[in-house]
Amino acid sequence: MFSMKKLSRRDFLKSVGLGAAGLTALDAFGGRSAEALLLKKRTEMPPWKLQYAEETPTICCYCGVGCGIIIHTRDGKVIGCQGDPDHPINQGALCPKGQAITDVSFVVAENERRHSMYERPRVRNPRRLTKVLYRAPFATEWEEKSWDWALSEIAKRVKATRDATFERTDADGVTVNRTQAISLLGSATVNTEENYLMQKMMRGIGAVHIDHCARL
Repeated sequence: MFSMKKLSRRDFLKSVGLGAAGLTALDAFGGRSAEALLLKKRTEMPPWKLQYAEETPTICCYCGVGCGIIIHTRDGKVIGCQGDPDHPINQGALCPKGQAITDVSFVVAENERRHSMYERPRVRNPRRLTKVLYRAPFATEWEEKSWDWALSEIAKRVKATRDATFERTDADGVTVNRTQAISLLGSATVNTEENYLMQKMMRGIGAVHIDHCARL
């Protein structure tokens, strides 16, 4: 060990070089074995789920990062998913969005809380909304509406807001053609193609306040 008072520039460079070489060797000769073993254990599916299941590798459509996912199907139905341990990007890990890509949720019954999350049966979420619910101003109850009504109503309100706040020029007379009353926060729970279309639409109506939750 070198003393900081007597450490020369040459000795410092030697120390840094030896340390870097040691870390490289550790990683090359099994330094990641414990991490890999833990990751493999975390991504293993329960025996009842793997039995008679077909594995199909795919890429997660969320965020645009490109994480690898292995989809498990049985009798033509998706029964689960896991991160692909061989994928160079995520190496078997998945964020909550990727883990929920099959649109399922864990059933957590009182008598199952003693089990690990990977042993709980997975079913489609019965609380997922599939219909439009609308609550009018000052109303206390939600009412069911059609998708055609919802899309038409949204379009009318966006146009009304844009027309009322549209600026062709700024205070200096520079052409801006914008509205600052409408903003968009992109979502990482939709795929990149959908985010692209939303970006094009917002630019088309003159919105300038656009951001994405992944950047935030």
